[in-house]
Amino acid sequence: MANDTLIKNETRVSPAAHLYQEMADASVPGALSLSEVAFSTKVSVRCAPGSAGFDAVATATGVGLPQKVGEVRGEVDTVAVLWLGPDEFLVAAPEDAQLAAKLDQTLGENPGQVVDLSANRSVLELTGAKAPLVLRKSCPADLHPRAFAVNHAITTSLANIPVLLWRTGEESWRIMPRASFTEHTVRWLIDAMIEFRTETI
Repeated sequence: MANDTLIKNETRVSPAAHLYQEMADASVPGALSLSEVAFSTKVSVRCAPGSAGFDAVATATGVGLPQKVGEVRGEVDTVAVLWLGPDEFLVAAPEDAQLAAKLDQTLGENPGQVVDLSANRSVLELTGAKAPLVLRKSCPADLHPRAFAVNHAITTSLANIPVLLWRTGEESWRIMPRASFTEHTVRWLIDAMIEFRTETI
């Protein structure tokens, strides 16, 4: 769950800050919760497997780089690396202003690319036993636990827009749309959650 004290600070406003109360109101205690994980660090890395750059960056992340579709190295609360393509990865971590510079320095003159994309995507967290039922309303991916294990992430679609979907726990998911689609995604999720809230009334 995101801490509401992280939603705003003196100089920045997170993409879903204005929707904080609506997300809280849509949540169902003990069954379903929607929140924003604000100001996390996200770094795009491009480097070819087997290359010196790949090996150097893999070591620098502390968790390695994934090498197959859906694979995630690391953990959600520290540093995690998501597979986006054969030579493309997303390093995700709690806020760390130095991470991109560290990885770029590590890559050095080797072929590849390191780009800070922290402001490019928002991070929404959907948790609870009902979370898969909400996602299935518009996500075409197979979300069955046998097909979508914990610490598995893929590029898919939700509410007709591209997102990164990461299952971070038995009942927790992170949804990462482009920042410009944050409000659309949040409002779709809130609408999809309504039936589960009415079940408790």
